[in-house]
Amino acid sequence: MKMDLIKVYKNTSEYLNKQITVDGWVRNHRKQKEFGFIDFSDGTCFKTLQVVYDNNLSNFDDIQKIRVGSAVSVTGTLIESPKEGQPFELQVESLELLGDSPENYPIQPKRHSREFLREQAYLRPRTNLFQAVFRIRSLAAMAIHEYFQNNGYVYVHTPLITCADCEGSDQMFKITTLDFDNIEKDEDGKADMTKDLFGQKAFVTGSGQLHGEAFALAYKKIYTFGPTFRTENSNTKTHANEFWMIEPEIAFCDLNGLMDIEEEMLKYVVNYVLERAQDELTFLDNFVEKGLLDKLTKLVNSNFTRITHEEAITILKNADVKWEFNPEYGEDIAKEHEKYITEHFNGPVFITNWPKDIKAYYMKQNPDGKTVAAVDLEVPGAGELMGGSQREEDYDKLIKRIEEMEVDRETIEWYINLRKYGGCVHSGFGMGFERLLIYLTGVENIRDVIPFPRTPGNCLY
Repeated sequence: MKMDLIKVYKNTSEYLNKQITVDGWVRNHRKQKEFGFIDFSDGTCFKTLQVVYDNNLSNFDDIQKIRVGSAVSVTGTLIESPKEGQPFELQVESLELLGDSPENYPIQPKRHSREFLREQAYLRPRTNLFQAVFRIRSLAAMAIHEYFQNNGYVYVHTPLITCADCEGSDQMFKITTLDFDNIEKDEDGKADMTKDLFGQKAFVTGSGQLHGEAFALAYKKIYTFGPTFRTENSNTKTHANEFWMIEPEIAFCDLNGLMDIEEEMLKYVVNYVLERAQDELTFLDNFVEKGLLDKLTKLVNSNFTRITHEEAITILKNADVKWEFNPEYGEDIAKEHEKYITEHFNGPVFITNWPKDIKAYYMKQNPDGKTVAAVDLEVPGAGELMGGSQREEDYDKLIKRIEEMEVDRETIEWYINLRKYGGCVHSGFGMGFERLLIYLTGVENIRDVIPFPRTPGNCLY
């Protein structure tokens, strides 16, 4: 009977001493004069299967020629393994080569650098590291959907093409159908966008928040989960030009309620992965980040601290530390500050009430006139993981803030009108999915948690 390895591992006693057939790929092939061992993987689970064959097979010589990377179909009897560390092995009765692989197959059974594997992005899922990372990515995505669906949220597909400016048009990719070699100009000598497909400037979205708010004011609780794009020419380990975002928006919810949701959601996702990816996490704990399992388990059992931005700056100023960037009231905090704060409180920390002048126009202005009801979640080992705010529901205050920040009002008039048509207190946050995966896996570079990364100078495959 044809079988996936995941079923064999989950129900070993059911298949021991029985004939099964498995289809998959050769990870390694160790040949002896009269027998051989194949390290076999079919991708359905992290574990592999040792396949044992001998010279009693009629095609023994052909089997000995099978190379690493080849696709094979193996039929044999599953028996208890005499080798310590593996519960069973497959004694071959027949082995068929389905797809050959050349001698120069790039993913040989040895350690490869992550830089090399990025150049082989179409093959790297066949390695242990990326088998673990991308299975965890799949599980984390499922956990996010389960959390929100189980709690009554509507999943909204916000547009990838937009004319609305949420994060600043200078950070958004422009799209056009105009002929670059023959662009018609308007009376001001600028590109005549009335001749473009949409009749105006259009962008690839940097956030689904604004459209999400519109649906939250109809469904009460919604979330978006999909790709977003930014034009930042940044080559850090945590930035990419294409990444995925989770953006919930909740009506009748203030900043405190938002923090409750952020904490509950994060714990749910981490616990979901802990329960379903023990093999992958154990591998990552051993070879990528020592203490990863303890870190994740501790987060699930932590109480998240809540402090204001002003309190955070006071703690940093009083710290006996020589900072590379001195902490200042009214200013943003650096990575070194985020790290210190989480270590100071020995766990995740919500920092609230940020200076108005460094935050976006849509955030709720506090009565002090200096701060907004914004929150960042800092977690040990990763820094900022989520950013959110109570949204400004006051029509006049929102208009004034838009004017102060010189935002193009024309493109978001519909968004402003939400305050006129049954507006209410509402809040939302955004979490970069890849930031979460960096935290979950211990793999510190965003290029290694995205299947095919898009970063400055890199658009391979």
